Amino acid sequence: MTRKFLQSLIPSGLFLLASCGSTPHTVAEKYYLIVPATKSPYWEQVTAGLNRASRDLNVAVSIIGPDTYDPKTQREDFRRIAATRPAGIMVSAGDPALMAPEIDAAIAKGVPVITVDADSAGSKRLFFVGTNNFEAGQMGARALARHLNSKGNVMAFLTAGQSNLEERLDGYRALLDAHPQIKITEVVDLKGDLKIAFDKAKEALDKAKPPIDAFISMEGQSGKEVAEVLKRRKATKIVIAMDAIEETLDGIEQGFITATVAQKPFTMGYMGLRLLADLNLIKLPTLGLDFAKDPNSPLPRFIDTGAAMVDKSNLAAYRESAKAR
Repeated sequence: MTRKFLQSLIPSGLFLLASCGSTPHTVAEKYYLIVPATKSPYWEQVTAGLNRASRDLNVAVSIIGPDTYDPKTQREDFRRIAATRPAGIMVSAGDPALMAPEIDAAIAKGVPVITVDADSAGSKRLFFVGTNNFEAGQMGARALARHLNSKGNVMAFLTAGQSNLEERLDGYRALLDAHPQIKITEVVDLKGDLKIAFDKAKEALDKAKPPIDAFISMEGQSGKEVAEVLKRRKATKIVIAMDAIEETLDGIEQGFITATVAQKPFTMGYMGLRLLADLNLIKLPTLGLDFAKDPNSPLPRFIDTGAAMVDKSNLAAYRESAKAR
């Protein structure tokens, strides 16, 4: 599996603080975001946030990871970067159990580590910056129930073992308990391969008994794969996608995707880097404390960057807002 830097983000400007006229950081501070799969338009949006924060702070930051979903390679990348003792590491944990020992080892060596987008809650990471994934699942479930009129068979897509995706599915299931005639009849493990979503959607249209009335996505790209199948078949189903990559928004505009739960990846990248860099100013006496149980902790446990439902009713406004940013 090829490992490479997706983009080296070298800051080109200074963030001028009113109190002292210059940023307290320097370009010598090197930060990393380590992800399980760099070849995704989702990470382009995160990178935009990182880029903005790096310019504001005058620090250096890079996003690194395997090209396609590979938690074991991500673990090796993390281990290699942690050994260089960078100023800090952000990590989106492809496999939270696999990453936990590496995160703990880096913390023990004095390297600040936070999680972004996908948490490793059982580790000693300092805090998590991202979506409340259970609530995001419930947001999608409300739209699903409304469009299905509380009755129908549903196929769900996720990559098994990735905690943020599992939490979203838990959110769906919890809310759908109040709609017993909506049944998730199959949960498809994508294993990081989007072709599986395309093939399973095609198979569902051809062979599923009882028929599938709706598709729901726990991750950001299977929705567009389902939309492509529907487009080729000139068919319509209820499709609740995840995230707001351009192909998903196109699917909403064309009528093949009903709605999508849009996270804020730019905000995750921007706030993640700014908060991680702040740790170099706070100068915690040790990183090994249990900050979650400390009532006087200077650190949060979780920072919710929020999510919003996007459908045809607000698609134009959403796109205009993104363009303005």
